Amino acid sequence: MTNVETHSIEGGRVHSETLNGVTTITFGHPKSNSLPAALLLELARTVAAAGKNKQSQVILLRSEGTGAFCAGASFDELQRITDAVHGKRFFMGFANLIVAMIRCPKFIVTRVHGKAVGGGVGIVAASDYAIATEGAALRLSELAVGLGPFIVGVPIERKIGTGAFAPMAADADWRTAQWGEQHGLYAEVHPDVESMDIAVGKRIEFFAASNPEAMAELKSVFWEGTEDWPELLQKRAEMSGTLVLSDFTTKAVGRKPT
Repeated sequence: MTNVETHSIEGGRVHSETLNGVTTITFGHPKSNSLPAALLLELARTVAAAGKNKQSQVILLRSEGTGAFCAGASFDELQRITDAVHGKRFFMGFANLIVAMIRCPKFIVTRVHGKAVGGGVGIVAASDYAIATEGAALRLSELAVGLGPFIVGVPIERKIGTGAFAPMAADADWRTAQWGEQHGLYAEVHPDVESMDIAVGKRIEFFAASNPEAMAELKSVFWEGTEDWPELLQKRAEMSGTLVLSDFTTKAVGRKPT
């Protein structure tokens, strides 16, 4: 049985298809798979729905195209933020997606075919098993525009530890895919897309044939101790929603002063 849904959002889209126990969720946006608030909302909703789908055993999360996996927050939307309420609402999109991913009772395997920036790194970190190509470099660029990875940094820091997260957040430099594998963001790194997709297929097949109850219990172990994350992420969204209005960020994102 196949269940297919496609939702178009602000120039992008979220597509979901369930077949043979696997729900494949694909998101895309013409600007390097960036994430406007509406797309984040739909992505979180789709992940939550897949978690409740009795026909689904495992979730494969991927993005469109052959360029970047995800460029992070939509600059177009950052430019439109004019008050702290709007700012918090935008950044809560990332918070809600992270919570949806870690609370989903099914393994989320993420296919990372290209570079991941900001929120894209957060998606990788909130996944249960990420498989990437050697071209899937990672970068937290928020400080360069006067912000910080306050929300996406929560799952990233949990995965790689404060010792690796702090310089990554502070210097805004690129990290290689091999670095991501060494520090636990990627479970596997492969030379090219073809070899990555072979590996993705094998992992998905294995998880789809595994005991769903055991996987759900194992996932609860993976994310044990995150019960306070909804409140923590809301506070971080408020912080980001205020900072995005600063003079520094206004100039950095090209927003006209109010």
